[in-house]
Amino acid sequence: MTVDRETTPMPAPDPEQVLLGQFGAAHGIRGEIKINSYTEEPLGIADYGPFTLDDGRVVEIDSVRMQGDNVVARIKGIADRNGAETLRNRKLFVDRAALPALEEDDDFYHADLIDIALELADGSAYGKIVSVQNFGAGDLIEIEPATGGKTFYLPFTRAIVPTVDIKGGRAVVVPPPETEARPEEGEPEEEA
Repeated sequence: MTVDRETTPMPAPDPEQVLLGQFGAAHGIRGEIKINSYTEEPLGIADYGPFTLDDGRVVEIDSVRMQGDNVVARIKGIADRNGAETLRNRKLFVDRAALPALEEDDDFYHADLIDIALELADGSAYGKIVSVQNFGAGDLIEIEPATGGKTFYLPFTRAIVPTVDIKGGRAVVVPPPETEARPEEGEPEEEA
């Protein structure tokens, strides 16, 4: 039996683990691979580990370097392109205990945002954050609406999410005008 890793859901990571990056494509023929690093300084990802991948494997970064805008890494035990390709699109998690303590009250890790309740400025329920993504143009929060229906994304900026209260388990959202009156699925949009 073969398993398609792209469509087979992997077990949810341990809640005490934090996502620090994701492998990209292999780089060259000697086992190097690109990493999309979510650390403040991209090369800082090498300061953490070992990493648990979203498929359960454990890997360690041997070295990292910048190649243009990309972080390129060498992984212990990976010596050729075929080995590097087995890591493609895998997410890298570390134990929360391996991360530095946060110094300010308004600092938090993206993992802390998952399941935070969202409310509008008037206190009415808006939904909850189910994931934080970055597809290359900045952080986005994926929102499960309070009224049900499909999830959707909003930019994670101070203008859209001016208040985050991790200890209180809530955040205030100011949705852009184009998302305030989203038609429900199956409902026709009004013509102009």
